[in-house]
Amino acid sequence: MQTIEDMLKDHPFFDGLSAEHLAFLAGCASNIHFQAGDIVFREGTEANSFYVIRQGKVTVETLVEGRGPIVFETIGEGNVLGWSWLFPPYRWAYDARALETTRATVFDGVCLRNKCEAEPVMGYNLMQRFAHIITQRLQATRSLLVDLKF
Repeated sequence: MQTIEDMLKDHPFFDGLSAEHLAFLAGCASNIHFQAGDIVFREGTEANSFYVIRQGKVTVETLVEGRGPIVFETIGEGNVLGWSWLFPPYRWAYDARALETTRATVFDGVCLRNKCEAEPVMGYNLMQRFAHIITQRLQATRSLLVDLKF
């Protein structure tokens, strides 16, 4: 059976981290699963976690008045979901829903924020990794918006 540290070691998001830093992160993680249709999180609610999708798919969506929910991204196996836990006021900026049975590793954002305060080098390293994801997602969202017809 694979441990959380083993999963982190094999995941591209955590590539290059030392065994000490992998243990640091794994100490704030646990495994979770969602059934198709389950809400992972809702816009405006407290954001104190992020997810590494191990199997399945999650849609990222927002409710547009007069149009209903619009899916702007589908996150699948191997991807990271959620960065709102990093920035005050720690509220989700969108909804996430399991599209199918999904298994993930969830990281406690409060635990990580506290650990990163105590070890700023690791905090900076983690922030760089999330900045890369945020940039990619913003560029993808921009492309989507260009294609939408309001």
